[in-house]
Amino acid sequence: MSLVGKEVLPFKADAYQNGEFLEVTHEDLKDQWSVVVFYPADFTFVCPTELSDLQSEYDNLKELGVEVYSVSTDTHYTHKAWHDNSPTISDIEFVMVGDPSHTLSKNFNVLIEEEGLADRATFIIDPDGVVQGIEINAGNLGRDASAIVSKIKAAQYVRNNPEEVCPAKWQEGSKTLKPGLNLVGKI
Repeated sequence: MSLVGKEVLPFKADAYQNGEFLEVTHEDLKDQWSVVVFYPADFTFVCPTELSDLQSEYDNLKELGVEVYSVSTDTHYTHKAWHDNSPTISDIEFVMVGDPSHTLSKNFNVLIEEEGLADRATFIIDPDGVVQGIEINAGNLGRDASAIVSKIKAAQYVRNNPEEVCPAKWQEGSKTLKPGLNLVGKI
């Protein structure tokens, strides 16, 4: 069952960010745009390339009013150890959430039960705490963070302009569509 259009379920989790441990809840995903990025595990191969790519877009996301939360089923202690020991991960500035209880992975329907790991999944969440976009990839397929930025811009545009929709490959400033009878069969 898709979570698009549904509010994020309640959760509380420990996290690591910029040398500090903190607690994150579903309430932190409100009053701002959020991107929740699940990945299978710390100290792996594809995951650090994705998180590094996401870090390269972090300033762009922050300018859009977006906070990033990366999540794996590892603990917040493991996130700190990875941050302290990996040259790639040491640059990460966004929140790294631990989910050893699998609460978040279950809430977002991305837990691979037999492995105890999360799918490689991205959720775009609006300021009301409602999921507006989901992407789930196989474990061996990394994501492109620039695509997340584009999707956020489109989601923000349609939130501010609810009578319009963004077509495929929409870029900020380009033409949108106004659904109506006059467009039926003409696109």
